[in-house]
Amino acid sequence: AASLGLTTRRIQFTPDLLPSDVTGIYFFDQKTGEFVFRPGAVFTNILLADEINRTTPRTQSALLECMEEHQVTIDGNTHILDEPFFVIATQNPVETSGTYPLPEAQLDRFLLCLHLGYPEHDAEKEILLGASRPVTEAVCTPEQLMAARAACEQVFVSDAMLEYLLALANKTRKDRTVQVGLSTRGVQAIQKTAKAWAAMQGRDYVIPEDIMAVAAEVMAHRLIMKGGASLQKMDFKHEASLRMIEETEVPTES
Repeated sequence: AASLGLTTRRIQFTPDLLPSDVTGIYFFDQKTGEFVFRPGAVFTNILLADEINRTTPRTQSALLECMEEHQVTIDGNTHILDEPFFVIATQNPVETSGTYPLPEAQLDRFLLCLHLGYPEHDAEKEILLGASRPVTEAVCTPEQLMAARAACEQVFVSDAMLEYLLALANKTRKDRTVQVGLSTRGVQAIQKTAKAWAAMQGRDYVIPEDIMAVAAEVMAHRLIMKGGASLQKMDFKHEASLRMIEETEVPTES
């Protein structure tokens, strides 16, 4: 957040966390005799939802509107969130005790799912030594970040690339190991991420390699596999995503 000049807040998701802790609440001010809105943690630029699957589905659902619409509605009143707005969440493995499954609708609203793994040797050694991190200076302004986002949206996607995206989505929906494949929102997420990847490579158009580079990270957490809980692990779903990407025919531009 500091490197982008943005504000950030963190919520520790626990079983007793309430939806109002996330979105905000109206309380009665006895001095003024009026109801006053107290903003929740979502009123920031970057929200860190730590251990998101340790809270109840009711509280998890409080994030649905703000992640999709960038607004919250409380007691019939709509409050617009600041832009840009991002949600970054951590979750515990599905087999860990004391966790609640994330609803499909919420999983679909997360653009990417990344597995960080263990830190590298030098980084872990710094942690053990208690090395302090240098103060991060902003490398861009929020306005520049929004301009970069707008530029990514202008990246061209040809009809052949759209057909490739649809073929990949259809593959997930018909694959023998998948119970629930990609939704339309999921296909849009791959397209959006591929456009950003293409822009990062210095191009203003998408090629198949852009889609293949990002698709697994966008797809895996959205898939529901056939079988027991062991088949819902992210490692298994990521491997299945890579297989389906490899099995999908890559278009050639004429």
